[in-house]
Amino acid sequence: MPIRARHIFMIVAISFAGFALSGCSTINAKLADGLGDYVPQWAGGLPADAPPRPGTAKYEEFMKERERKRLEPAAPTTTNDAAKTSDPAKSNASLDPLH
Repeated sequence: MPIRARHIFMIVAISFAGFALSGCSTINAKLADGLGDYVPQWAGGLPADAPPRPGTAKYEEFMKERERKRLEPAAPTTTNDAAKTSDPAKSNASLDPLH
């Protein structure tokens, strides 16, 4: 079977398509890091409350604010309803036995 020009053209076309597709993975890996920030949330992008990426100025501000909040004393919380009421009759009502 002789080799014709159309066979050579088909081999070149298939090789070109293979090279083009293999290059897409490298380009997509580099572009995905930056373009992911611009995709809307409804289309699968980052949520609005996601922290900024490391290495940016906003990330440094975020970490400083996070550290400041961590060092603040915690607000006192009460889990006992009796501590919230000032009437002793109401606070003793919760101590009645259940039958």
